[in-house]
Amino acid sequence: MAAVRRDSLLLFVLVVAVRSVEGNQRIYNVFNFRAAGDGKTDDTQAFLATWQAACSDGNRPVMAIPGGRAFLLSQVSFQGPCKSPITIKLDGKIVAPNYIWTKESANLLTFHAVDYLTLDGNGQIDGQGAIWWDCFNRKRCYDRPILLAFAWCNHLTVRRIHLTNSADKHMTLFQCSQAIVDDVSITAPADSPNTDGITVAYSNNTYISNCAIQTGDDCVSVLSHTKNVTVTHSRCGPGHGVSVGSLGKSETALVEQITVSNCSFVGTMTGVRIKSWQGGKGYAKGFLFENLNMTEVQYPIVIDQFYCPQGNCPTKYGGVAISDAKFINIQGTSSEKEAIRLLCSQSVHCQGIYMSNINISWVNHTSPPNATIWNAHGTTGGMVVPRIQFSNSL
Repeated sequence: MAAVRRDSLLLFVLVVAVRSVEGNQRIYNVFNFRAAGDGKTDDTQAFLATWQAACSDGNRPVMAIPGGRAFLLSQVSFQGPCKSPITIKLDGKIVAPNYIWTKESANLLTFHAVDYLTLDGNGQIDGQGAIWWDCFNRKRCYDRPILLAFAWCNHLTVRRIHLTNSADKHMTLFQCSQAIVDDVSITAPADSPNTDGITVAYSNNTYISNCAIQTGDDCVSVLSHTKNVTVTHSRCGPGHGVSVGSLGKSETALVEQITVSNCSFVGTMTGVRIKSWQGGKGYAKGFLFENLNMTEVQYPIVIDQFYCPQGNCPTKYGGVAISDAKFINIQGTSSEKEAIRLLCSQSVHCQGIYMSNINISWVNHTSPPNATIWNAHGTTGGMVVPRIQFSNSL
């Protein structure tokens, strides 16, 4: 009799796992589609089968990835459109293969053309990037996979998940509109190459909040053809700060309305930065960097129209026009004497720069840090340390 009751209870649990949670809303559990969840068996086909079933459901389905288990995946593309808004509840751990599994540009997980998608949960996606970083440093791996990519996904929400040790960038948003990334944590070693936290390109209306990002490159990077991005109440470090660019290397730059507010930067290379290549075209305008705290940041405030990571770029005429950038209420310490760098080109000056209530000290030194200003036009208000001398005569 006890065995019958156990069987009945198991059947009930399985039915609930695939049926309603609210009205007609259904949960599609990857285990019901033959996922192993042992971290060794490739669960790619099980995840795709679960996705196809959920995506075909018109009643706000949930795709469940249970906690306490690890799921091995490799280069999975979740295709839309889906019949209704869809939620992925990630409580388990997704892991990439621990070997060099591709020689081409690829993503571990891609969501393509899925509108009203929510990715939420306490789970983790681990790119097992160490083998890739070593391969890259030995100049054997030029193309490395991105961990989590969203393309043409509108009204997207990513919340609470943890991303770690991507081979390359951790999360990318491309051609997305109305995206919210909230309470997401991202971790990779400070010396891991090109492991940007969140990269936004060709997108508009992106809101990033309450995130903690530790990487070997930009915590957040904003690339061309992007408008209305807000990064707020987030922590960056280690990493290269929050960067706009690089812009203008191979396409016309179009960036506007970027806000970074109420964020902290700890031990980063830069704090907030706008970077572009010489000879570029286009514009980047409408920046607000406000209420920021810097702790031993090498260069807390940077505009660089001479971006050249290789260090041997030829001089070129022209550049991306950078204008209307406000830096307000920025406090803390720099680890280098040159705390502010506004390096603008002689052919395309920076215009409309405003600095107010800036107080940056040079860590472990009594003398204040310096500011280097080339061809930048602007004004100051309130206290500004280090002292700024704009180039206001044309």
